[in-house]
Amino acid sequence: MLGGIIGSFQPSLVCSLCRKEDILFLNFGSHRVKRKRKVKVLSFLAVIFEEIVEDCINCHGLYFFEFVSCSAFLLSLLILCVYCTIAYETFGKDKVNKMNFWTMLIIGAFFLIASIVLAATSSGSAFEKAACVFGFFASGAFLAEFIWELWCSRKQSTEECSENPGHTQGATEDQPLNKPS
Repeated sequence: MLGGIIGSFQPSLVCSLCRKEDILFLNFGSHRVKRKRKVKVLSFLAVIFEEIVEDCINCHGLYFFEFVSCSAFLLSLLILCVYCTIAYETFGKDKVNKMNFWTMLIIGAFFLIASIVLAATSSGSAFEKAACVFGFFASGAFLAEFIWELWCSRKQSTEECSENPGHTQGATEDQPLNKPS
């Protein structure tokens, strides 16, 4: 029975049913998404190790780190979902990239501050140290993502400006408008 179902399966039918609008994950293999997955893993590990801490002496730093790490994890998850779905095309590439650019800077800066505060106020348990280390790694990854986006945008803007750097006239611009007859 199963052989009859598989045998009647036609690839042309599948191709006609699968349209670009129906595919959920469009950009899942891109380099940007791969970098975002690495950032997500580091921020998730910081959240996990922070949640494992059982008791603390001065808990204000731990609570601040918990808020920042969970917020960073959820925001980066939201950005990853935007990049992987058709929302990337719906919102527009430029708007999403601009939002990503500033979000990575803000998350990286807050993660760095939260990691410094946790390092200063920790009681020295192994899980607090691990959370702090992964917090520094995650803040470095977020800031590296920001620097990469900055470098790419600068590179793109210099390529656009260098199309005609000397403002030289092309071959068609030297020709007279009306040819003498």
